[in-house]
Amino acid sequence: MRRRVFLRASALSAGTATGLGALAVGAPTAAGAPAEASAHPLRVQVLMFDGVEEQDFTAPVEVLGLAGRASGGAVTATLVTTGRPGTVTCAYGTRVEVATGWSPRAADVLVVPGGGYADPAGPGVRQLIADRDFLRRLAASAVLHVGICTGTMALSAAGLTRGRHATTHASAKADLAAQGATVVNARVVDDGDLVTGGGITSGLDVSLWLVERFLGAQLAQRVETVLEYERRGTVWRA
Repeated sequence: MRRRVFLRASALSAGTATGLGALAVGAPTAAGAPAEASAHPLRVQVLMFDGVEEQDFTAPVEVLGLAGRASGGAVTATLVTTGRPGTVTCAYGTRVEVATGWSPRAADVLVVPGGGYADPAGPGVRQLIADRDFLRRLAASAVLHVGICTGTMALSAAGLTRGRHATTHASAKADLAAQGATVVNARVVDDGDLVTGGGITSGLDVSLWLVERFLGAQLAQRVETVLEYERRGTVWRA
């Protein structure tokens, strides 16, 4: 229940500087972080699978990791597999040991990266799309769904983008539209409980937007400064 109230409140906060403090989880401390941040952090899971694009998942891990450190633990990011823990082989051969399986009840946000969409027979997003049990669980999960690049197409296959505003990699936008989404040509598209990003490097911008949306613009700017990165493009909000 707390997770659903949390997400609903944040989705309705358009036009304001949102954050955990704005959602009444605790008064700011001297360091500027909510007093209950470490007790009730924003819990983000980043989905890992064979063929995942390295940049798609490392950007959220880096951005959210920095935000967690800078905020005293107001956000956590955990790599998860679609099923049992194990080793994932990424698009360019990087092997990552993932110690946790996906559990929607243990998260407020699920980030689905992309990778391998152009190869229907190879590892990557196409294998997620072919996994009907995964799609069923994905559609039923009461979390904020976030698609990075062609990860949006897995959300689409689960029916989560139908009739919604969304974006994806340029090569998949026609497919996304054909599956019922209203495609927006923006770097980041925030449609309430669905957030999607464009091309491969959009994971940086999507993650920084999540930091701003939930924890405030000041923290997002601090993370940008550490990364020496300036956000690109437009954040489109419903």
